[in-house]
Amino acid sequence: MAPWLKLGATAVAAVAVAEGAAWLLSPTDVVNPVAVDPSDYFSSERVDEAVDYRSGQRLLLAGGLAAQGALLVALVVGRPRRVKDLLERAGERPVLGGAAAAAGLVTALAVVTLPTDIASHERAVDVGLSTQDLPAWLGDWSKSNAISALLAGAIGTGALALIRRAPRNWWIPGSAAVVAIGVLFSWLAPVVLAPLFNDFEPLEAGVARSDELELGERAGVEIGEVYTVDASRRSTAINAYVGGLGPTKRVVLYDNLLDELDRGERRSVVAHELAHVEERDIPRGILFIAIAAPLAVLFIARSSEALARRGGAEPGSPASLPALAIALSVTSFAIGVAGNQLSRAVERKADTVALELTDDPRSLVELQQRLSETNLSDPDPPGAVTFLLGTHPTTVERIGAALAWERDHPPGNGAP
Repeated sequence: MAPWLKLGATAVAAVAVAEGAAWLLSPTDVVNPVAVDPSDYFSSERVDEAVDYRSGQRLLLAGGLAAQGALLVALVVGRPRRVKDLLERAGERPVLGGAAAAAGLVTALAVVTLPTDIASHERAVDVGLSTQDLPAWLGDWSKSNAISALLAGAIGTGALALIRRAPRNWWIPGSAAVVAIGVLFSWLAPVVLAPLFNDFEPLEAGVARSDELELGERAGVEIGEVYTVDASRRSTAINAYVGGLGPTKRVVLYDNLLDELDRGERRSVVAHELAHVEERDIPRGILFIAIAAPLAVLFIARSSEALARRGGAEPGSPASLPALAIALSVTSFAIGVAGNQLSRAVERKADTVALELTDDPRSLVELQQRLSETNLSDPDPPGAVTFLLGTHPTTVERIGAALAWERDHPPGNGAP
């Protein structure tokens, strides 16, 4: 079989396995939403504002990605002489050179998108979503990219060493490394990375804490610790999330959420996050990675090798890193579409469990309205946007699920 046919077959197989994993791991027994007209819950002015903002942000994102892609292609097939000389010198000391090249590449990719990132931030300030001035935002940007460069240096060095040691079969241990890195980041991110950017405090005793404990007992889950985070110093957005594994497991609530939502809405949020704990959704995501990784990394290996050689670089050398980055980016996007499909299914299940715990569909409807309005999100985005980028069901779908629950269940006493 011709090499390009083998590569194409590997790509198709990798996507098929990822889609199969998403289907296999998707929760069942979720509420089927009723049809919802956005105009029944949102004014046309509000929808137009959200559509304008989100479509503009997506255009800026696309522009940034295009700039990064152009840079990577230029580094693969048309490297300037100065860059070529630097990469050749880096190749003379594979470990330190590989680390420096990987860190430098990640930094260059960040710098090339800085104009679109600044424009995106300024638009968020203009609509009232961001509370940061530009110097503070640039400080966060610098810190984030410094961390990314350090991590890229370590991971890039390891990847190049693996390629040199097993040029044809490095994808096998590489797949295991991808899963191990996923586990490590899930475990350490809440206690190592997140505190570098925000302050976290245990949720104080009171009504919110009592509701958390009561809902956790009703769900039959070990909550772990519950924290509030000072998100308001950067944004007016309302959010909450579950993070960590084992001893680092936690539920995190934005301080904006505690300040802005009423009790019924807060209970809906908390119940939703507890549902993620009950359903073991973080381990579910790691299992998805474990299933999808082997063929995905095989495609990365074969395609990056072909790209590197076409650009005159030897696989496993620092000069091959741009080719590896292109292959990784394309593969991550393709596998990510399947991952988003799984994520939306997981979120539907969490909404269903939250309704079971609270028996308060009206609060869930009001919560979705408030989240959409406060976060300036499009309640009913184009289907292609949801399919490619959406990690959650649309707002109108989630409202429809709450209405379907209300229709199918008589009034209960879950909400206080």
